[in-house]
Amino acid sequence: MTATQPLMEIHNLTKTFPVAQGLLARWRGQPQRAVQALTDVELTVRRGETLGIVGESGCGKSTLARTLVRLYDADRGSVRYGDLDVLALRGSALRQYNRRVQMIFQDPYSSLNPRMTVGAVLREALGVHNMRPKTEQPARVRELLQLVGLPPEAEGRLPHEFSGGQRQRIGIARALALEPECLIADELVSALDVSVQAQVVNLLLELQEHLDLTVLFVAHDLRLVRHISHRVAVMYLGRVVEVARTEDVFAAPRHPYTQALLAAAPTLDPAQRTAAPAITGELPSPLNVPSGCAFRTRCPHAFERCAAERPALLTLEGGQEVACHLYDPGSDAPIRLDR
Repeated sequence: MTATQPLMEIHNLTKTFPVAQGLLARWRGQPQRAVQALTDVELTVRRGETLGIVGESGCGKSTLARTLVRLYDADRGSVRYGDLDVLALRGSALRQYNRRVQMIFQDPYSSLNPRMTVGAVLREALGVHNMRPKTEQPARVRELLQLVGLPPEAEGRLPHEFSGGQRQRIGIARALALEPECLIADELVSALDVSVQAQVVNLLLELQEHLDLTVLFVAHDLRLVRHISHRVAVMYLGRVVEVARTEDVFAAPRHPYTQALLAAAPTLDPAQRTAAPAITGELPSPLNVPSGCAFRTRCPHAFERCAAERPALLTLEGGQEVACHLYDPGSDAPIRLDR
């Protein structure tokens, strides 16, 4: 499948979270501190693709996902979904957008009413959004259960009666009840056993093909991302530092952080194992992000410009996008990684 048309275009998306101040700090008039969760994120999601979003814990992946579905309000920037200005939507227009773009969470149990049967959960979704007349809802519930590989008798059972993998299927069914165009899967399988992970991921691939879905797959497991994604976006401390086709990211990563991330990923091949740390240094605090390139404090190739100027996301020959001064033709970098 070739996916080229933009479905969602994200520009300069920024989100901060104020940190609660103590009484003494307020009395001293200290400035309000804030966690810089997203900083000028630039990203395009193409219709029909699976875009993997990867990075270390705390890099902003989940914040990006929640901001795209308006669970968080962005501080600035823009999100275009077709002809919609997503950040300006209110009321019924926002509800219509949320029907078209559905999010599936890491822990579906926390978002399922423990007192409602699976059938009641799905009928509620169908009814609230007027997806089906009441007389057609029972047949649609059975159809949704079949789509996600659950037996018809699951309709009358409560969420606690299911395993983690089965509950994740219920979460997917509830999202599909609204007939979305785009699914945002936030760490969809990270809490599941490896064997169950494969089943849920394969189900997602089948549904994408069958229903022509666009998927944003947020994960920290690079093996899963490689298996499921057409393209990969790598995030570091709230910024996108590399975007490319999956095969290009894994065969020839450009950004030093992407290279280190892949080197740190576990491998089953003893010949490829190494005792040397792939990423040196501590992850900086999002309360105090380094100036210029946020990765410079851990980068083996950092030079003077990296501290003074934040690198823009450049498009290289072959279509890979990378935010690194080492690839800037006009840079005075001591080395060039693209040579």
